[in-house]
Amino acid sequence: MKIITYNVNGIRAAMRKDWISWLKEANPDILCLQEIKASPDQLIDLLLIEALGYEHYWFPAEKKGYSGTAILTKHSPRHVEYGCDIDVYDREGRIIRADFDEFSVISAYFPSGSSGDIRQDFKYQFLDDFRRYSDKLLTEFPNLIISGDYNICHRAIDIHNPKSNANSSGFLPEERAWMEEFINSGYIDTFRHLHPEPHQYTWWSYRANARAKNLGWRIDYNLASKPLESRVKQAAILADALHSDHCPVVLELA
Repeated sequence: MKIITYNVNGIRAAMRKDWISWLKEANPDILCLQEIKASPDQLIDLLLIEALGYEHYWFPAEKKGYSGTAILTKHSPRHVEYGCDIDVYDREGRIIRADFDEFSVISAYFPSGSSGDIRQDFKYQFLDDFRRYSDKLLTEFPNLIISGDYNICHRAIDIHNPKSNANSSGFLPEERAWMEEFINSGYIDTFRHLHPEPHQYTWWSYRANARAKNLGWRIDYNLASKPLESRVKQAAILADALHSDHCPVVLELA
């Protein structure tokens, strides 16, 4: 079972960069998308997605061209849940969940706080609310995978220059502490579980030729709940996929 998370930074823009060919080659069983920035009625390539064997479930933001999540799957889910019953986040399309027989998968797009204090405070509130939401969910669905763009670098190894970014949103002490506590509450960082080496990133600024220099941040994760640990087979960052300022992250379960 191959699960991929990918912040596409606009699904229509990604499709113009031959994203469909990438999807065919990557061939995930389940694909979690973030920052889709579109609703299904705006997409002209849905038939191409369906031709590859995917059912597709979209949770766009109310605001046009902003945020939103989706799940594409080759396996029919028992249920798809749109949102987390918190209106302020659901209006931004931040969480979609698909329940399968053996596990549940969330595609989540955590807020960024980089635009200023108001959004940083919004991000902190989201983190608190998401923890409560996921704690309750974990009691109902003990086999849970939370895939997506967390907009947080967990540790210094996950960012190219931890000293100069010590006061940057996404690497603030409070955010990193939340990530540590969240993982320790019952999850596995599946990539780090298998790959402890440095210089592994999933997002690069468009400025200063950052991607070519590999001056990046690791902010996209597939976190799996502890009961799934024995099934974690492989994990990878697909840095050569160039449809976005992020890249896909793979989790393979036995």
